[in-house]
Amino acid sequence: TLRRMARPAASERTLERIRAWRAINPDLAIRSTFIVGFPGETEAEFEHLLAWLEEARLDRVGAFAYEDVAGAAANDLPDHVPEEVKAERLERFMQAAARVSAERLAEKIGRRVAVLVDEVTEAGAVGRTVWDAPEIDGVVTVRGAEGVSVGDVVMAEVTGAGEYDLIATFKDPTHCG
Repeated sequence: TLRRMARPAASERTLERIRAWRAINPDLAIRSTFIVGFPGETEAEFEHLLAWLEEARLDRVGAFAYEDVAGAAANDLPDHVPEEVKAERLERFMQAAARVSAERLAEKIGRRVAVLVDEVTEAGAVGRTVWDAPEIDGVVTVRGAEGVSVGDVVMAEVTGAGEYDLIATFKDPTHCG
């Protein structure tokens, strides 16, 4: 039999694991994807998810609203969440995720990071760190990166952060590799 989706499954154990992993490697980036509006999801369960997300401080988060899928057993569960409630919960979830992301990125201000250059523009280089998946995650805009080419790895000092992106200044005239 299909059970309702736990929200979040074993949440306290998962938080303990995250704390242990970050104690071992403070630079660890954790990503996950969530479903909001699963049949039977209550407002209290959703609020628990938001609180959990704030405490877990995941670095990269995606979410989508539950939709029936042909042949899925969940289609037959009772208490489907109305579309407008799913949309509102998705918006609230993504706002919380953006807040956490902005806080996590702000912690990088003042640090030197290696940036893989994906694009060179008139304004500088645009790339990503080891924490960023191409075309999915945010980017690092590196100012003062004259003479770099696509594919270079450069050292830059993070000088600013937004919800998903970093701003950095080219610091090392020699490339990392």
